[in-house]
Amino acid sequence: METDFSTEAVYSLEAEQAVLGSILMDPACISQVQVILNAENFYLPQHQAIYTAMATLDATGGKLDPLIILESLVKDKVYDSAAGKNYLFQLAQVVPSTQNVESYAKIVKEKFYIRSLIQVSRETIDDATSMDQSADELLEAAEQKIYNIRQGKKTNAPSKIGDIIVGDVYTTLQQLTSPEKDLYKGYPTGFSDLDKVLTGLHKSDLILIGARPAMGKTSFALNLARNVAVCGNRKVLMFSLEMTKEQLAMRVLSTEARVNSAKMRTGELDDEDWQRLGLATYALSKVELYFDDTSSITVPEIKARVRRLKDVECVIIDYLGLIRPAGRVENRVQAVSEITRELKLMAKDLSIPVIVCAQLSRGTEGRGGSHRPQLADLRESGSIEQDADIVLMLYRPDYYAGEKEDDEAEDNQKQEIANKAEIIVAKNRHGPTDTVEMVWDADHTMFMGLEKIRNDM
Repeated sequence: METDFSTEAVYSLEAEQAVLGSILMDPACISQVQVILNAENFYLPQHQAIYTAMATLDATGGKLDPLIILESLVKDKVYDSAAGKNYLFQLAQVVPSTQNVESYAKIVKEKFYIRSLIQVSRETIDDATSMDQSADELLEAAEQKIYNIRQGKKTNAPSKIGDIIVGDVYTTLQQLTSPEKDLYKGYPTGFSDLDKVLTGLHKSDLILIGARPAMGKTSFALNLARNVAVCGNRKVLMFSLEMTKEQLAMRVLSTEARVNSAKMRTGELDDEDWQRLGLATYALSKVELYFDDTSSITVPEIKARVRRLKDVECVIIDYLGLIRPAGRVENRVQAVSEITRELKLMAKDLSIPVIVCAQLSRGTEGRGGSHRPQLADLRESGSIEQDADIVLMLYRPDYYAGEKEDDEAEDNQKQEIANKAEIIVAKNRHGPTDTVEMVWDADHTMFMGLEKIRNDM
């Protein structure tokens, strides 16, 4: 006997009617329903239209009156006046109890998930039998579609601006003006002066940290990972293609405990150091910060691991030059272009900030006058600058201060700039560019904002 995989068989008329009827009887129910459902979760087109009319009225501050809803449905030619009036009356009559509206909504959502999975399975079978894609591409496409279902995202369908405003924009604005607004703002970097420029780390953004070797890219990335996880209380996954998990954890522990990193590497620790390490270990034990030290990995593999860990809210990758291209490429420039495009799509698809470190070219060292990095110093491909939403450049003047040690004036300048660091916001798609002054603490491999120095004085 052949199994019927038709999506038409998977819906509950009674549950859909009960949700809409509950809102008609008690308009306060819509706030409970909106947490669970959106219009596309309803199977019947007329139910989608009724719910959209309700949500639009609620978003614009209108009263959820059946006559006003009917007028909207007639205007949009969903019903004529008589049929619409009769059906809205019928909806109000079929509700067993408005107190169970959340249960009705969950049934509607459950049926939507099943219909969506059937549709994705059918598409995957069609794609696989066509033999037009590789197994890796098929797996990536299938994983992405299933992830989109879980995230409630619409796929392969244009959206009308009015629906976007009512369904997404107003929801975001309500979240940003609610008592829990801090949960919906950009994730704090832990550096208040930098947050003033960036307004935090935002979902879907590809953020690039560029610097010459030994400038502290990995340390800054680790500082961000720790701050987003601890200060922002977010789940962070950091991929290190160069250092081991143990080395990364030791650096974070050194920074958290304020124990000299060199002492930790040699084991020359006194009682006070052990006490600091114990307190720091306890503090970090509950932090949602994860490390992956796979040395050869592609962007699709990174994406798959992020999904499997579940609910990751920020990804950090150290560094771009060690990411392996997923397919065959003719040269390194093409490889980097493909990788940065995939990283941007990953940030967008997963709706999380993705931070990636990258090395700058030697142009900074050969430049006369100032060695401050510029966007043109990004190595290998202009696509890095094009795909990134934000580009941060690390610059420490003391790195170059020894070039004229015989000159007395230069020695004085070197003394003045010791430990000084700059975070140059070279590109910011959402706001201004600027330079944020910081201090580099080499003993504890950490960057500190000047605002923290001022507060501690």
